[in-house]
Amino acid sequence: MELLKATVLFTITAVVEIVGCYLPWLVIKQNKPLWLLLPAALSLALFAWLLTLHPSAAGRTYAAYGGIYIAVALAWLHWVDGVSLTRWDVAGATVAMVGMLIIMLQPASA
Repeated sequence: MELLKATVLFTITAVVEIVGCYLPWLVIKQNKPLWLLLPAALSLALFAWLLTLHPSAAGRTYAAYGGIYIAVALAWLHWVDGVSLTRWDVAGATVAMVGMLIIMLQPASA
């Protein structure tokens, strides 16, 4: 249950982080309105707060989060940017997720 809870929280955190970075990208690269920087800043503040909700040490949390972030970023690439994923994308995300699982499932006394 803890793994599922952490995975869901990591997924939400990743989406919030990506939104916080994507909106400024739209402003800079696609000349979208400057007001998009406000929700971007709020999104990044929410991202930082969400990372504090994990009980593990910060470094371990960030390391495990990285695996989920990679998978969510590739999902964003596909669904938002409309880019087809390659088998290399899928393989890389799989390796990252395995790494996340190794970190998350380590024995408590390790």
